[in-house]
Amino acid sequence: MTYRSRDCKGSSTTLQIRCFQQPPFFLDGFPQANFISLHKSPLQISHQIITTSTMQSAAFSLPSPSSHTYLKPRNFASNPTFYPIHVASKGRDFSDSANAISIPSFPKRSWSLSSSSSFPLRAWTSGPSLSKPSPLQLRATAAENAGEAGKSGSLLKTLELGLLFGLWYIFNIYFNIYNKQVLKAFHYPITVTAIQFAVGTILVTIMWTFNLYKRPKINGAQLAAILPLAVVHTLGNLFTNVSLGKVAVSFTHTIKAMEPFFSVVLSAMFLGELPTLWVVASLVPIVGGVALASVTEASFNWAGFWTAMASNLTNQSRNVLSKKVMVNKEESMDNITLFSIITIMSLILLSPVAIFMEGVKFTPAYLQSAGLNVKEVVVRSLLAALCFHAYQQVSYMILQRVSPVTHSVGNCVKRVVVIVSSVLFFKTPVSPINSLGTGIALAGVFLYSRVKRIKPKTKAA
Repeated sequence: MTYRSRDCKGSSTTLQIRCFQQPPFFLDGFPQANFISLHKSPLQISHQIITTSTMQSAAFSLPSPSSHTYLKPRNFASNPTFYPIHVASKGRDFSDSANAISIPSFPKRSWSLSSSSSFPLRAWTSGPSLSKPSPLQLRATAAENAGEAGKSGSLLKTLELGLLFGLWYIFNIYFNIYNKQVLKAFHYPITVTAIQFAVGTILVTIMWTFNLYKRPKINGAQLAAILPLAVVHTLGNLFTNVSLGKVAVSFTHTIKAMEPFFSVVLSAMFLGELPTLWVVASLVPIVGGVALASVTEASFNWAGFWTAMASNLTNQSRNVLSKKVMVNKEESMDNITLFSIITIMSLILLSPVAIFMEGVKFTPAYLQSAGLNVKEVVVRSLLAALCFHAYQQVSYMILQRVSPVTHSVGNCVKRVVVIVSSVLFFKTPVSPINSLGTGIALAGVFLYSRVKRIKPKTKAA
């Protein structure tokens, strides 16, 4: 590369820079030449380097290259020592006395640049910095990184939990809507319940076959302990479907708001868990609200009312039995695995009952003879069964992540969402007094979920 400049006296100077294939040094990203050859070498050389950037000119004065051996090419591979140049620059003042540059000796490995140029040059060294941060700085940085990771992890968990609650509510809403549509057209609740257990069994089989969830290893003793749970689980879902076929969805779920009442009574009878005064007080609005809603319900009938009550009794019996029977036999069995096994056992228990009591009715020939749309009934039955199994699975996934009290509050909110959505979808006529009774009952359920965690004070001995 050749640069031509003119000094203050009018003499021109040519500066040629050759770049050899040696490892270059970098100064703020600009490679520096390893060898400099001057065509004209007076005692003092003033020149101006004009670049395309915003660098200002600087005057250089170098001694004769014949008197210094350090201007000869060096093999940097064998001798990596580099002797930088000490530069003094005064901007554009090219007087001989002010801008002369001399290279006397090179005992150091660094250079200094004093310039008024606006180009931001920085000094460099031939190796990386060996300074280490102090232990206090390391601990502060680690604590800061841990705090940021904790915040991001907490946010992800919150979003995941919110997504699970949303899925829980959505699956529940669609299950009740599709199930009600099927039961209004196909008046065989035992067969409908058996179909729901059959679809759940297929999903569990797929889940275990493809290792989507760990397949359990169970023995005969565990199956014998699970059998009573499967019986009451089967009855609970059967009674719920019978009630949904007889009365409005909103009324069935208003009656099912009395589950805390049956839980308290059964726990006191079979587990010896006496309720606190706060728990008993929270049951009053639940019972009163359900009674007020029942009196003013337009679709009221005793079959739908008592089957909904029976559903409360059997579902809470399942919870009590799981505490009493499975205490020492579920070491390696979580809630999802337990629910999967109960689903399979419920299908085995209910299928013979459905065939014996209702016959084989879920066939295209029978549906066509009954004047039903075969495709519509089959599709809605399958969708209801899928939503039934999905919301049960998601409910247990939520229970693994939150406390039972939080899960109870979420279940109370879920019931409100289902009641409101069913009233809007089916355009159920609701009187103001009926709405008031439903609201009082649900408020009592929420109060019960809050006061249940209040432990009675133990007397000091």
